[in-house]
Amino acid sequence: MKARIKWIENVSFVGEAESGHAIVMDGAPEGGGRNLGPRPMETVLMGTGGCTAYDVVHILRKSRAPITDCVLEIDAERAPEDPQVFTRIHFHFIVTGKGLKAPQVERAVHLSAEKYCSASIMLAKTAAITHDFEVREAE
Repeated sequence: MKARIKWIENVSFVGEAESGHAIVMDGAPEGGGRNLGPRPMETVLMGTGGCTAYDVVHILRKSRAPITDCVLEIDAERAPEDPQVFTRIHFHFIVTGKGLKAPQVERAVHLSAEKYCSASIMLAKTAAITHDFEVREAE
C-alpha cells in the first residue's frame, strides 16, 4: 500500500491514496491552519471506524443477516503529552435490520475487534478499546 502527502500551505496537506482518492487535512486556526479539513489524527480515528464498520457490515451480509443500516459512533481520548497517542477508544455500533438478532451483531463486532480490523488491533497497542452495540428494528 502506498500514499502520498502533499503540503499545500501553512498546515494544510492533501493525502492521496494508491486507489486514486484524496483527502484534505488541516489544522485548527490556533495551530496555523484554516480548518479546511479534518485533523490528521481525526482521519486516523475515522479510518479505524471505517475499517471496523466495514468488517461488521461485511460479516453480517456474508451471513445473510437482514441488515439495512449501520452507524458507528466513536468516543476517544488522547494522552495529554506528546506524542498524544490514543489512550481510550469506544466504538458504539447502531445496527438496523428487519428481524436482526443481537447475537448476530455481537459476533460480527467481536470478529472485527479480535481478528479482522487491522486498524483497531494496531491502535489497541496504546489504547484501551471497548465496543458495544444496539440493534434497531427496520421499519
